[in-house]
Amino acid sequence: MLIIPIKEGENIDRALKRYKQKYRKTQQLKKLRSNQHFTKPSQQRREEVAKAMYKQEYQRKLED
Repeated sequence: MLIIPIKEGENIDRALKRYKQKYRKTQQLKKLRSNQHFTKPSQQRREEVAKAMYKQEYQRKLED
């Protein structure tokens, strides 16, 4: 649960903007979607390795 303290006299639009930023930064939507179905640990690890390989190739292309 995300808690956004609102300061005295703060505009509600500013507080809403802070909430949206915190929501994106904590990846709440990603967590909710991943909890909809069970993923085996081996499959999860395979996805992490594939993502790491993609990032490494991307960085290598940027250096060239």
